[in-house]
Amino acid sequence: MQVSLLLIITVVAAALALWDGIVRVRGRSNSIVSIIQIIAAALMLLALFGIVVTSLGVGILAVILVIVLILQLILRGSTRRKGAAITIIALVLNAIVVIVAFGLFSIPGLS
Repeated sequence: MQVSLLLIITVVAAALALWDGIVRVRGRSNSIVSIIQIIAAALMLLALFGIVVTSLGVGILAVILVIVLILQLILRGSTRRKGAAITIIALVLNAIVVIVAFGLFSIPGLS
């Protein structure tokens, strides 16, 4: 496996989404959305390294994570500012992964 900038962005985005989901499950947030976020982020990390073969690709899992992270921002419970910042960073990184994975925009050096 060749290490590229897109791989690093994908790993960081999935790891931040996983961490954000775990923090939200422990807090007073919407638990169902947080559990979906944890499952999607864990599957994305495992599918990225080929540990788990899923019918969903990394791109589809990134789209699911973008939708769940937007829902987390809209339905946020009693999270602090740091929690919202981690969610926004994970959302931006996952949006970059989605844009590059589906070829919607060509960013030199990321393909």
